[in-house]
Amino acid sequence: MRFSPVAAWSAAVLLFLAPAVNLVWQGGTGYCFFALLAMALYMGLRNRHVPGYFSGLRDYPWYVAGMCSLLLAVVVQQLVYGLWMPRQFDAYSRFALAIPIFLMLRQMPARYFRALGWGCAVGALILGALALAIRPAGGWTDADRLNNAYTNAIPYGDTALLLAFLSVFTIGWDVKHRKLAMCLKLAALVAGGFSSYSSGTRGGWVAIPVFLVMLGFQHGWFANLKRLAISTAIVVLSTAALLSTSRIEQRVHDFTTDVRQFSRGDPNTSTGIRFELWRASTLLYRQHPIYGVGKGRLESSMVQLGKQGLMPAWAPNERAHSDFFSTLAESGSVGVVCLFIFYVGSTAYFWRRRRSTDAFIRTAAWSGLAVSFSTIIFGLTIDVLVPIMVTVLVALLTAAFLAAIDARQREIDAQQS
Repeated sequence: MRFSPVAAWSAAVLLFLAPAVNLVWQGGTGYCFFALLAMALYMGLRNRHVPGYFSGLRDYPWYVAGMCSLLLAVVVQQLVYGLWMPRQFDAYSRFALAIPIFLMLRQMPARYFRALGWGCAVGALILGALALAIRPAGGWTDADRLNNAYTNAIPYGDTALLLAFLSVFTIGWDVKHRKLAMCLKLAALVAGGFSSYSSGTRGGWVAIPVFLVMLGFQHGWFANLKRLAISTAIVVLSTAALLSTSRIEQRVHDFTTDVRQFSRGDPNTSTGIRFELWRASTLLYRQHPIYGVGKGRLESSMVQLGKQGLMPAWAPNERAHSDFFSTLAESGSVGVVCLFIFYVGSTAYFWRRRRSTDAFIRTAAWSGLAVSFSTIIFGLTIDVLVPIMVTVLVALLTAAFLAAIDARQREIDAQQS
């Protein structure tokens, strides 16, 4: 099909805005998402008889299955339990609704996807500027962590970190004014990293060494001993500098203190509460191993455990502070299988194309892997797949990076033929 310049520019603007406004405009990413969805539904209806328009459903079955699996698990669960809790469909529906957007974007000329990388960079720069502009006297502390009016410090810091690293993962798309683009995107890395640092989100910082190793493979840092030695020295020195800062020292000290206090029988700490929630989730899974207690019923089920003396009465929470443990308790074995399918579907095709000889495809593949790996890593200590502002961004980024790979590959095939 022919993708008109007006439609392509419109889609590119929306792809730019979606990550740029995620943490500064409540609902902004959602508005971009649904504008793209409206375009996609129109395109799908208009091109329903065009050969190949819907071939993406056949060519990327794991992606389609992954985007639908979690939503399907909730539908099946509510049918089995005779429930009607439509709010529980909300977050997961963004993944399924991203499929029509993917089908549309894969028809777009590949050069327009560069807007997505610049949207991540601008978003990270804005967050870094805000962290400086509203910095309280004495700096950010545990009692005064950086966040915004519609989310807390943990998803705020995790998202800032992801945008920061996506800025440099997408440098491979910048063929014009490359030196200037590299400087701006490295500045975005620092700005977004400072924003995450100011939020004190220590769980998300686990992703930093993973991102650095990925960047090393993407840019050939490990190609020979000289590059390996230089890159290792830079990483070690940077890590040592960060660990020496009072903010990170305090966060590491807090974690070790929490663990020590928990081992002495006092779980009333940030880390201890997580351990209690994970233990309670495991108990609930043993009681409801197939379908779980029901999505949206975790807190009430934990309250019952508290009344039975199986967990502290003050510990129940509506989430288990882990995508795995929340899914384990709420959706049982069925939910865990669907969560695994989601992880595979959002990772497999990026992994396959990470060594492409085409720089554009390779950049899109590593960027997509950054999104999928961060979702898994962040989900170890927080529920990533619950806040709408997070799920809509993850769904859109995954669809767009995969569409970029497909669009560029078809351009290459057309040139060769």
